[in-house]
Amino acid sequence: MASNQFNAGESHGQAQANTEQWMDSAKGMANTAVDKAENAAQRASETADQQNTDQNAGFLQQKGEQMMHIAQGAIDGVKNSLGIGSEKK
Repeated sequence: MASNQFNAGESHGQAQANTEQWMDSAKGMANTAVDKAENAAQRASETADQQNTDQNAGFLQQKGEQMMHIAQGAIDGVKNSLGIGSEKK
């Protein structure tokens, strides 16, 4: 009978050790998943930031070109008013 109790105690100890190993493994996997999710979120944020920067640069480029065309139109208007524009034949 003492042998059966010893075997039962040994089995319980082994089961507890296995449970602890599984818990440690599960914690490790969960930590890895969290790290991967954080990395993915960081990459997504950086990509969005880059896209916003690209869009802002494109917007500023368009506005700059518009201002140049407006200024050129004003210069041409003044030249024409003074009679030195290229419109005169």
